[in-house]
Amino acid sequence: MRLADQDYMFGIFMPMANGGWIISDTTPSIDASFALNKQVAMLADRLGFDFLLSMMKWRGYGGKTGHWDNSLESLMLMSALSQVTERVKIWATAHTLLHNPAVIAKMVATLDHASDGRAGLNIVSGAYRGEFEQMGAWSPELDHDARYDRAEEWVQVLTRLWQEERVDFDGAYYRMVDCIANPKPVSQPRPDLICAGTSEVGLRYTARYTDAGFVHGATEEEIGANSRRAKQIGAEYGKDLKMFAMYTIVPGATDAEAEARVMGYRAGADTQAIANMVASYGRKPDGKESALVARARDAFMTSVIFGAPETLRQKIEYTLRFCDLNGMMLIFPDYIEDLRLFGTDVLPPLRASLKPAA
Repeated sequence: MRLADQDYMFGIFMPMANGGWIISDTTPSIDASFALNKQVAMLADRLGFDFLLSMMKWRGYGGKTGHWDNSLESLMLMSALSQVTERVKIWATAHTLLHNPAVIAKMVATLDHASDGRAGLNIVSGAYRGEFEQMGAWSPELDHDARYDRAEEWVQVLTRLWQEERVDFDGAYYRMVDCIANPKPVSQPRPDLICAGTSEVGLRYTARYTDAGFVHGATEEEIGANSRRAKQIGAEYGKDLKMFAMYTIVPGATDAEAEARVMGYRAGADTQAIANMVASYGRKPDGKESALVARARDAFMTSVIFGAPETLRQKIEYTLRFCDLNGMMLIFPDYIEDLRLFGTDVLPPLRASLKPAA
């Protein structure tokens, strides 16, 4: 089913880097192993989640937890997970600064065949200088907007190779001469495309070339404003753009128990790893900190929703409507027990409450 045809969607941000998305030494262990990711994928598929997404990470943040110093490669991971799942969408990530679009066209088409048409691609234009400098892949002459200019050519080549038998392309960044990429994807007209840019340039890129975007914000008001702006831009291009946000879910038997978990994780914040992450991300084009950096200063890298199951359902429903979101990509401290609890006790009544009145 195409993204445009789906209502609210709930996915899992896969634990493919050690430490997950809470920079703390008091959280349950997330070891970035394939065994853990396989177990999570199979559980999420069985519980009825809509998508799995893995990021691409090339350098961690160290500190006493060695946060993200170990990580699995996204496309290889998702290809393997496609073989142990049946219905959930399988979304991988590629960096336009690192990957030739013709190579990614064939890799994602292969993933689409392996998953029987469930593949998708999260496109990252690349702003992590330290990750790319270590492998000689950083171009200092490319500023934020120029990286999106390059990403624009990249996605044009990618989508043409999925739809045309032979492609000639002569751009500022890419040159294709009678380029062939077969077989074509199973998904038509192409696999899902996703982007997480929140600048004006990033939002316009998302609206023009992708099906859905991930918005960030230091507050829920900012998340909502970014989501509505993205949808407004999408309408300019005649598209019903789907917008998601990332949330960390901390459940408990009671609200107090869940809050205690949150406070315990914050108490164990790895301050050195957080400082290294802040330095890695730097500032946005407008000089402000990114929402991810602002959030991470208290150990959590995203907004946090905590509580007993019914509290979680109410908070999530409110947040979706308040922020004008079409779904959430979820993160858990414990990717097995918390995921199982959420999928059993929260997700079914949440979907029921979100259904439009007859």
